[in-house]
Amino acid sequence: MAEVGKNGDPTKDKDELQILKELVDELYNFKECYFETHSVEDAGRKQTDVAHMMEKTLQKLDETEERYKHKAEFLLQKGRCLNVAPTFSAVAEECLSRAVKLEPGLVEGWNTLGELYWKKGDLVAAENCFTGALQQSKNKVSLRNLSMVLRQLPAGDSVEQGKRVLESVDMARQAVQLDVADGTSWYILGNGYVSLFFNCGQNPQMSQQALSAYAQAEKVDRHASSYPELHFNRANMFQYEEMFGSALGGYSRAAALDPGWEEPTNREKQLLEYLGKVTELIENKGKVKARRLRTMLSNLSTSALGPCASPQFRSPAGRVGSLEPRTLSSLAHGVNAGVAALGKVVFSLAPEGRMTFTFGMVDSEETCVVVMVYNTADSWGVLIGDTVVIPEPQVKRQSVTHKDQAC
Repeated sequence: MAEVGKNGDPTKDKDELQILKELVDELYNFKECYFETHSVEDAGRKQTDVAHMMEKTLQKLDETEERYKHKAEFLLQKGRCLNVAPTFSAVAEECLSRAVKLEPGLVEGWNTLGELYWKKGDLVAAENCFTGALQQSKNKVSLRNLSMVLRQLPAGDSVEQGKRVLESVDMARQAVQLDVADGTSWYILGNGYVSLFFNCGQNPQMSQQALSAYAQAEKVDRHASSYPELHFNRANMFQYEEMFGSALGGYSRAAALDPGWEEPTNREKQLLEYLGKVTELIENKGKVKARRLRTMLSNLSTSALGPCASPQFRSPAGRVGSLEPRTLSSLAHGVNAGVAALGKVVFSLAPEGRMTFTFGMVDSEETCVVVMVYNTADSWGVLIGDTVVIPEPQVKRQSVTHKDQAC
């Protein structure tokens, strides 16, 4: 840790305020690079260790406060020091407010004050701070923070929300352009693409851009791999993309990096239970008795294809023409163009938490598969024995093992 000179004298020709800044920078570096000097097993101690170092840094600042309490730079550093804590600090708010009043062009002061208001829950004040900082100087911190705040501000309707998400993604892109080697900016851009995916039509390109941004964050910045939020948010996207092994790994990693955060552990447990339940139901064909299953399948006919059998049928991909019925075992991995899957429902699982509507289907060969249906209305569902036709089904074959548990 850098030294502060005694009796107000500069140390090694450095200005004392610069030394104080370096002390606070060291504090932030300790927090951000914690796992470079500690193992993941120490994650439970991280918050306590950071708080201890914050107190030590604060003591150094207090030693010089009488001399510098009216200096904007000193007030900035004290505010930054207190802001390293995860909760709002009224003292930090006072210091930072005074700092930007004394020196309105203090961009870092505006940014830190905005982060503090964010912790306080005052999103409008946070937005004003980041916008004010950008008026002083275009910088990546203001841009990416504003990107996050815009997505959290309440919107009047879905149209307004969509516009805000688009604007937030643009802000995050600009932050990346200012420093392509900043992992935090890439991570926030990834979050923006996730919001864009779910709020603006679920374009598959957006989900891939989100995953690419997260990967780039880890590639350009070794610290990004220690962000529990990155692993958690990416796991949510993996789960939606039905990349269940990667999703479980992401939830597990997020939980390991932040043991006090319960949601990753809960999501991991929920997904494991879901996969286990689905696997069991597929293996025993929804526990439908053999005699009943034969009766159900006896009236399974290609006449159930309905409009899919018409030469004028237009598929979701835009193809025009009738679809050929195929058995489930003959379907290829990926999108099966020009064909339709036909079968009977043998089980269904209502959506729970973040799980999508799921049901099991058996065809004429008694092959059983699981079908996942997205964006269903609350009132939509299927019953055991219903006939289901899936035009141009997209097939994914899964084999998941997580923590010695096979699904």
